[in-house]
Amino acid sequence: MNLARFGLSSATFSRDFTASIVVFLVALPLCMGIAIASGVPPEKGLITGIIGGIVVGALAGSPLQVSGPAAGLAVIVFELVRDHGMSALGPILVLAGAIQFIAGVFKMGGWFRAISPAVVHGMLAGIGALIVVGQFHVLFDAKPLANGLENLAAMPARLLGLSASNIAAAELAFAIGTLTILSMIVWEKVRPASMKLVPGALIGVLAGTLAAAILGLPIVRVDVPNSIVAAIDSPGPGFLGQMMEPALLVTAVAIAFIASAETLLSAAAVDRMHNGVRTDYDKELRAQGVGNLLCGFAGALPMTGVIVRSSANVQAGAMTRLSAIIHGGWLLGFVALLPWLLREIPMAALAGILVVTGWRLVSVSHVRHLFHHHGMLPVVIWVATFVMVVATDLLTGVLVGLGLSLLELVPHLRRLKLRVHEHHEDEHSEIRLEGAATFLTIPKLLKALEAIPGHRKVHLDMRKVPAIDHSSAEMLAEWIQRRRSGGTQVNLDGEAPGLRRMAA
Repeated sequence: MNLARFGLSSATFSRDFTASIVVFLVALPLCMGIAIASGVPPEKGLITGIIGGIVVGALAGSPLQVSGPAAGLAVIVFELVRDHGMSALGPILVLAGAIQFIAGVFKMGGWFRAISPAVVHGMLAGIGALIVVGQFHVLFDAKPLANGLENLAAMPARLLGLSASNIAAAELAFAIGTLTILSMIVWEKVRPASMKLVPGALIGVLAGTLAAAILGLPIVRVDVPNSIVAAIDSPGPGFLGQMMEPALLVTAVAIAFIASAETLLSAAAVDRMHNGVRTDYDKELRAQGVGNLLCGFAGALPMTGVIVRSSANVQAGAMTRLSAIIHGGWLLGFVALLPWLLREIPMAALAGILVVTGWRLVSVSHVRHLFHHHGMLPVVIWVATFVMVVATDLLTGVLVGLGLSLLELVPHLRRLKLRVHEHHEDEHSEIRLEGAATFLTIPKLLKALEAIPGHRKVHLDMRKVPAIDHSSAEMLAEWIQRRRSGGTQVNLDGEAPGLRRMAA
């Protein structure tokens, strides 16, 4: 292998190799679990994980981000497969991938970062709630119902054993799911420092699988084919025709939008975790587009950059993109050589992992943060997005959130234009702003900020910024924090509400 091609030395290779094993152990159960939550066979998630590792890992604009199937798209895929069948998934992903690639070519990556954090976190919280109430039924070896409200309404009867055809088997499955959840949570609280990289999801799956195998429990287990090639669904004769169906076109746009937003927000979070190469957002969009195109032609799940796997990658000491690529190779090798081992995993164990994953997406602490720093309107946006995602569907919830975000522009309609004046010297840069800082101006402002070399002192003059919305405030606070954590001095002047908190 030519290590120099990846900017590697033998020292960085050893760290990337070790990190790839950690990411693989995190990704394996999540790939299968997210596939099941999406209403498709588990091998579909594994194919997406392999493509996300090997292909997208090599092309990505965020070197330490790991791509694969994401819980954030499980709900929309479940509804798609339920309403249109598995055959519609391929054409939609090809369209979504093409949209993402074109967006990257036309340098639209910055616009996805302008989406209100309240909308994004409200969407993720709604998805998390839907995963919890849906996978609750899988804990009993039953199938989720048609929508979130029906799943929620059926939970008491399921818990009391009133809706299970085989109560004894359902109770056994629930016991394995509960054991998985408890093992995962307890391990993450008590694991010794020397084993901090061993993921809780792996421990949970091992505990559930070993208990079911030792006791010989008659519960449903994962079903995967003997050959990974057999899991690939190549395009059929009606593939191109399905792309022209209006309903599928709308779904493709929704998947492209949500996958891109989740990917780029995850990339921004990964950048805050390390001091290495920063993300090229347009290159990352193009890589994700290629990945989803390939997933579409393979009949697999859609992919995004995934924060759980990416954070594990950084924490495990990864230095370059090679760790993500090798993790894809581990997935491919495991699925190709050990499919019999995957067939020992109980479905209830994977459901237990997803219940914990979904619960963690519902971040009430983020709501408190929004209220404390930005007032009531962002909280209203979060709540409205969350409620509409749970009560209706993902696209409606996001559109309602985006619509409410426009209310933040109302006080500034006469001064929406933001002027950015730049002055650069060898060791110092000054950025002077004039006008209201809103989410509409984030791409322009980010372009100026991220062009400043990392070693320079920065002075942000915002004395002529009369107001700043929560999207811009969050973006600026994160940028300032990242620069300061890297040892760069950043000074900020301004009187608008919220600026002093950012300066501190």
